[in-house]
Amino acid sequence: QVQLVESGGGLVQAGGSLRLSCVASGSIFRINAMGWYRQAPGKQRELVARITFAGRINYADSVRGRFTISRDNAKNTVYLQMNSLKPEDTAVYYCNVDFNYSSNLFGQGTQVTVSS
Repeated sequence: QVQLVESGGGLVQAGGSLRLSCVASGSIFRINAMGWYRQAPGKQRELVARITFAGRINYADSVRGRFTISRDNAKNTVYLQMNSLKPEDTAVYYCNVDFNYSSNLFGQGTQVTVSS
């Protein structure tokens, strides 16, 4: 069994910052990549940011320059620092992990609400 535990969501005013964290635990012997997705009401889930074990990073165009993803390989933890938040960033944010040979898992999600 593999578990993802997310934390750090909440309510913030536009222009503010939040930091999300996600810890992976369980039967993991290799993490290939970790990342964050989000889903706003009435919209499809979309990739926000992703980082591979080697440190290769991808960002959605809408967050590049405002969000920073990082990870601690020793702790199987990924972080998402979100600055200059906008109301359109409001969504449920899901942690995601590619692990072992070909497994993939989403977390339960954490709500981020940005007020105008």
